Amino acid sequence: MGNADYDYPPTNVERAHRAAIPPPQPFLTSLKYNLKETFFPDDPLKQFKNQPASRKFVLGLQYLFPIFEWAPSYTFDFLKSDFISGITIASLAIPQGISYAKLANLPPVLGLYSSFIPPLVYAMMGSSRDLAVGTVAVASLLTASMIGNEVDANQNPTLYLHLAFTATFFAGVFQASLGLLRLGFIVDFLSHATIIGFMAGAATVVIMQQLKGILGLEHFTHSTDLVSVMRSVFSQTHQWRWESAVLGFGFLFFLLTTRYFSKRKPKFFWVSAMAPLTSVILGSLLVYLTHAEKHGVQVIGYLKTGLNPMSFTDLVFVSPYLSTAIKTGIITGVIALAEGIAVGRSFAMFKNYHIDGNKEMIAFGTMNIVGSCTSCYLTTGPFSRSAVNYNAGCKTAVSNIVMALGVMVTLLFLTPLFHYTPLVVLSSIIVSAMLGLLDYEAAIHLWSIDKFDFMVCISAYAGVVFASVEIGLVIAVAISLLRLLLFVARPKTFILGNIPNSMIYRNVEQYPNTSSVPGVLILEIDAPIYFANSGYLRERIARWVDDEEVKLKSSGETSLQYVILDMGAVGNIDTSGIGMLEEVKKVMDRKGVKLVLANPGAEVMKKLDKAKFIENIGQQWIHLTVGEAVAACDFMLHTFPPDPLKEDSEAFNKV
Repeated sequence: MGNADYDYPPTNVERAHRAAIPPPQPFLTSLKYNLKETFFPDDPLKQFKNQPASRKFVLGLQYLFPIFEWAPSYTFDFLKSDFISGITIASLAIPQGISYAKLANLPPVLGLYSSFIPPLVYAMMGSSRDLAVGTVAVASLLTASMIGNEVDANQNPTLYLHLAFTATFFAGVFQASLGLLRLGFIVDFLSHATIIGFMAGAATVVIMQQLKGILGLEHFTHSTDLVSVMRSVFSQTHQWRWESAVLGFGFLFFLLTTRYFSKRKPKFFWVSAMAPLTSVILGSLLVYLTHAEKHGVQVIGYLKTGLNPMSFTDLVFVSPYLSTAIKTGIITGVIALAEGIAVGRSFAMFKNYHIDGNKEMIAFGTMNIVGSCTSCYLTTGPFSRSAVNYNAGCKTAVSNIVMALGVMVTLLFLTPLFHYTPLVVLSSIIVSAMLGLLDYEAAIHLWSIDKFDFMVCISAYAGVVFASVEIGLVIAVAISLLRLLLFVARPKTFILGNIPNSMIYRNVEQYPNTSSVPGVLILEIDAPIYFANSGYLRERIARWVDDEEVKLKSSGETSLQYVILDMGAVGNIDTSGIGMLEEVKKVMDRKGVKLVLANPGAEVMKKLDKAKFIENIGQQWIHLTVGEAVAACDFMLHTFPPDPLKEDSEAFNKV
């Protein structure tokens, strides 16, 4: 077709601006820049520049231990607020800690241990003012499920306990390593939809597991899937205890009522915060006065008095259990990180301050490493406890210190009071907390915005509920990665049209009033061009061109002369992508159509120049904007109109 057979000299219209080739950079300089952008996008070392050695030492100390940054300006008013918040969350942490330890098939006192040492560590190293540290249900369930597959907690409780400590140690090492190596972006592979579905599924599983305590069953399945749990429940109907069920549903009704009241009256947040401890006190008194433990109501029993014993020598670093501890630690560590950082960022946004994700990972990792050596199992920042801390008016992480001191007093003097605490009350507390994780409104929101995200959410939920927690997590991550690969491997391409009375070109589907340019097809590539998508883009561009030619032929309009590729969204290109452009150019040349590039970025221009593609296509066919490219093509069409006879001859030869 006419114009493609000639190389025309540059015109004033074409050369209004030139797409520049950036100056070459040494490889090491480029590598240093890329590594910095990958691992240090927040430039944490900026504050150390041009500072004397003594100041650098102080800044480094404040970076690792943020408490040294805000402690000098701490006031008595802050202390009053933090003291109230700390006492409030301690009242929640004590019953929750005991409940979640039972969920993990660990001694109940470990829940108290885990609410004493880790909060102290986080108060020194954490950057969130609102996060309240403690054990969480999902990590407890994962611990019970994954370690329970290898060691029975009833038959070999000592080994099971030691593996829980070891898994916590490896979780801490993994978390701290991610922070130190600046690899926090790995956690981002758990998308928002994945977390919603996984958390809801885990909450459902946890709720089903509590049927054992509520119904007073002594024997229960170790499986977590819905079918196994329902089979275990309904195959033992003759062992259901009505006394336990009445207590369980009664306290559950009380907990849900107080939560509803606190939501309706936010200034009475303390009502729902105190409800779990109130339930424990009332339940213990009721059992003690009625001797309900003699009528089938199971109680906690003896709780060891005293502070955390050292457990470093209990860590298991030998086969065949080492792999189980590492696997459990990594999986629970990732889940704990995702929850803790998401909760911390949410409350930081409400109070308009910033938390460093990598610094948080170091803090979480350190507190779990220290915790594993002091008889604690995995801890993070649970949403329910942090929400109470936030609503109670906390000002700094001192609220965690106050909570830890409250737990310490409990460990030293008050543990005998929990002897008659019924297990059914703990089950009710867990069910009440887990109902808050069934965020159906978020699922509906996903459906209304993005159906694929909704499918990811439902798949994660179904995998956890109908298979197992581990399988659900694998499904969730796999689907998230699949979607990421689809984004990379199947990028969007659009036809652009001209918005009337302007030099602006936009997607014709988004702006139906745009007009096409006769003889010119404008395509936008909306992603970097890599080996994973170069084949797809080659085929998609060819299909766009074929469709446009058929359309023009059927309408009798001017034949296609130019294809303009808008490269503005192409941030990078690899050798496969360059090869794809070379193939597209050859195909266009055979069709008699000229390939034109518009708005290529610096990285793209640099690589196209090194690959001699600019020399191949011609510098005059690379333009700074789509508007300039269209103006140049339009000028050529009017200056050198296509030869109809030649086009007819080419069409005849094709036939």
